[in-house]
Amino acid sequence: MADPSSYRPKPGQIPDSPGVYKFRDEHGRVIYVGKAKSLRQRLANYFQDLAGLHPRTRTMVTTAASVEWTVVTTEVEALQLEYTWIKEFDPRFNVKYRDDKSYPYLAVTLNEEFPRVQVMRGAKKKGVRYFGPYGHAWAIRETVDLLLRVFPVRTCSAGVFKRSAQIGRPCLLGYIGKCAAPCVGRISADEHHELAEEFCDFMAGRTGAYIRRLERGMQEAAEEMEYERAARLRDDIGALKRAMEKSAVVLADATDADLIAVAEDELEAAVQIFHVRGGRVRGQRGWVTDKVEAVTTGDLVEHALQQLYGEERGDAVPKEVLVPALPEPVDPVAQWLTGRRGSQVSLRIPQRGDKKDLMATVARNAQQALGLHKTKRASDLTTRSRALEEIAEALGLDSVPLRIECFDISHLQGDDVVASMVVFEDGLARKSEYRRFQIKTFQGQDDVRSMHEVIGRRFKRYLQEKQKAGEWTEEPADDVRVDDNGATASTVAAGPDDEPDPMAGRPTDEDGRPKRFAYPPQLVVVDGGAPQVAAARRALDELGIDDVAVCGLAKRLEEVWLPEDDDPVVLPRSSEGLYLLQRVRDEAHRFALAYQRSKRTKRLKSSPLDTVAGLGDTRRQALLKHFGSLKKLRAATIDEICEVPGVGRKTAETVAAALAGAAPSAPAVNTATGEIIEDDGAPPAALSAERGQDR
Repeated sequence: MADPSSYRPKPGQIPDSPGVYKFRDEHGRVIYVGKAKSLRQRLANYFQDLAGLHPRTRTMVTTAASVEWTVVTTEVEALQLEYTWIKEFDPRFNVKYRDDKSYPYLAVTLNEEFPRVQVMRGAKKKGVRYFGPYGHAWAIRETVDLLLRVFPVRTCSAGVFKRSAQIGRPCLLGYIGKCAAPCVGRISADEHHELAEEFCDFMAGRTGAYIRRLERGMQEAAEEMEYERAARLRDDIGALKRAMEKSAVVLADATDADLIAVAEDELEAAVQIFHVRGGRVRGQRGWVTDKVEAVTTGDLVEHALQQLYGEERGDAVPKEVLVPALPEPVDPVAQWLTGRRGSQVSLRIPQRGDKKDLMATVARNAQQALGLHKTKRASDLTTRSRALEEIAEALGLDSVPLRIECFDISHLQGDDVVASMVVFEDGLARKSEYRRFQIKTFQGQDDVRSMHEVIGRRFKRYLQEKQKAGEWTEEPADDVRVDDNGATASTVAAGPDDEPDPMAGRPTDEDGRPKRFAYPPQLVVVDGGAPQVAAARRALDELGIDDVAVCGLAKRLEEVWLPEDDDPVVLPRSSEGLYLLQRVRDEAHRFALAYQRSKRTKRLKSSPLDTVAGLGDTRRQALLKHFGSLKKLRAATIDEICEVPGVGRKTAETVAAALAGAAPSAPAVNTATGEIIEDDGAPPAALSAERGQDR
């Protein structure tokens, strides 16, 4: 525990101007990022008597070992830089919202030649139009099924689309009128793209004008006695109205707004967002967070706005954002939202009427989400703290293991031996620190030797980077740094007695971030019993590392093994410490198994084209795409191979010679299952026998 006075900046050293500051721990990791209208006044609050600080703030300043800051010109710039650094460094003491579930979106791939309507989850892609998020995927599919009658946009996968184009027949949706069948040329690419744009306009809330246009067309068809066309338009109007009824009208028709509500207690907070477009609730999402810093409701709202709109397109920001409390100060946040949208954004608290009533509904959803979240033991900060304390007590550690690394070995009957390293910090998985290893010295079913090699390689890298850090020196950090945009900002770092910035001695990658192997764990967990634990301890002893604890968790009886102990440590089945160790061990096993399967899949997909000298992935894929399969490529003449873009005659001759010597009569065989691998290099569909052998 550090004394904040040991790294407190000297009087007058901190500028009285807007800026962003970072607290770092003894290892140089950023543990907190904040912004201030006046850096001098804000930082002075952290260096007062510890008894007067909030308990969480007191924990942060005693964990830190240095503070540094960057001066900016306006508060809006400070807000933007704070968000960027929080995303980059992921500080443990900042508010970090995490989704309580994965929300599906309705996506239209306008970046493709023939746009596709589909359900998507995960990160958003450039050139794709998103609607939502929705509570359930089935709600999206029901809406799409109704709209396809009016907007018959493609919904099939790339494989189905290509197959239909090859055989010249559309899929079932094309036959029943729910797809315009661009795969067989019933509609051109431009016409299909226009159809997709109309679909997006309707989903964006511009429904009234389109329905009125259909009604006029129905009346004109009836007057001209084209009763079949009038009936079809009537059914289209009914389908659109049924789709609209699935989202109830809650505000005036022209209202576009996001409503944000917060439910909180002393330790945690839950945020719920309702997306209202065209007066209807078009989407909903929720986040939860541990309050690891002293924050107000306005601060929680500000962090929610940063996460909600920080990486979205400008058109995702509505005209109006309704919140339960305003950030302090509110003007920089409002200016930032206006800049993101490109036009004025109203950020306010609803006072009366329908908007206040809807805000109460959002608040009830937030309160319910907080109640559900508190029942999840893995996400409970108090529970995680108790788990770490139980582990420290059971293993006889001097302090709780804030960083735990777990290693596991995976192979298939001695082939493709790999290992995984997963990292948990403060009881939560830190996936950006995960690493995977390929066993180099031998191949076989010897988990003990494999574990010894992996532990040795991991900590050998740590010692190498530590040695490099000791040889590296720098002048005291009082310089001008240039950001990615070419702008300069005065940066000052203050450490104990004005020593150089602690990050100056930490090994970094090319982008300036600390290397992943630069941080030692307090506890190493291995998947296995006494032999694996002994191998891990022996590897550490050979490197002279004696300040890292080692234990193993055996699957059979969930026993915890310590080095040189004849008997295991048995934790109660209800122990939170045992539950955390199980989660760490299971995550390491999952990560290792996924890597081992990916290597096996690559090995099974080997092709004779892989051995052709000078033939890269691009031209190899072009050849397979042009001919459709390896069998057809093998039967092609040299002149036909030369027709492929980028393939010259010399390369074509080399490819033909390689395929001629590939002996097509002797197909590849999966040695684990005896299954024959098809000519195109694809593995057999059934690998259940093989997967049953996995560790």
